[in-house]
Amino acid sequence: MQNQLDSLRQYTTVVADTGDFETMREHRPTDATTNPSLILKAVQKDAYRHLLDRVLADHAGAPLGEIVDRLLIAFGKEILAIVPGRVSTEVDARLSFDTQATIARAHQIMGLYRAAGIARERILIKIASTWEGIQAAKALQAEGIACNLTLLFSLPQALACAQARVQLISPFVGRIYDWHKKAAGGQWDEAANAGVNDPGVQSVKRIYDYYKAHGIATEVMGASFRNLGQIQALAGCDLLTISPELLAQLAATREPLERQLDAQDAMNSPPPQLESNELAFRYELNEDAMATEKLAEGIRVFIADAIKLDKLVEQARG
Repeated sequence: MQNQLDSLRQYTTVVADTGDFETMREHRPTDATTNPSLILKAVQKDAYRHLLDRVLADHAGAPLGEIVDRLLIAFGKEILAIVPGRVSTEVDARLSFDTQATIARAHQIMGLYRAAGIARERILIKIASTWEGIQAAKALQAEGIACNLTLLFSLPQALACAQARVQLISPFVGRIYDWHKKAAGGQWDEAANAGVNDPGVQSVKRIYDYYKAHGIATEVMGASFRNLGQIQALAGCDLLTISPELLAQLAATREPLERQLDAQDAMNSPPPQLESNELAFRYELNEDAMATEKLAEGIRVFIADAIKLDKLVEQARG
């Protein structure tokens, strides 16, 4: 019997949620995603320090922001030598509420990839799912620059992304689970909220079903997993981005894995069509305490790690 990682590949594109090259070589994902936290973690390892040293040697006089972007591209280029598909490279989270600055930074990243000989079809520009970020993605998509909208916790965010015709969204499972578990406190029943009953799983399924029922081409990539049950319950999602630890667990698990999400099922029972505009987005996001809090928290965490990465680069170049 094949392992669950290979079974999952039959239904879903497997994506590595890591900056670790050896994990990618071992588990053979199609795509890879990165973020400031993952790159910060990777660049502090001896195995990857040479990438930073090389960027600093080749571009010693460049501004800090350019050095950091070149470091991200260095990781992206190495990743694309391993995976056959795409890599997501994130725009600085400090620009999450600035549409024009996000567009400019995305252009800079794409220019660096182009100079490195990487085709644009292999790059996803990763942007936080704020209203401003989604509008930046809309403009970039119109230019043919594919975007991955991250830190997505709610259907209103997903609707706005669909309207912007973004390439891909990354709804977070584990962080939704974390919020509900913390909110429930001592009343939390782990068994009752596992698998298909997990609130994070249910959020992704709702988005997936809505997209498929209404013919929305934007890809759905479940992200931020805490356990195997969450992944197993989303088998059939367009893509799933999975940490090294959970990739290893899937590879070591031999029980049968059945498809859980299916586009035909969604089309057979379509949910009502909903409208999306800025007013509805802001109002409905504000009404959703979980999505509001986790979006803000996620941006803060990514900013904190971006600042740490800046300091590490500054220290390295002396």
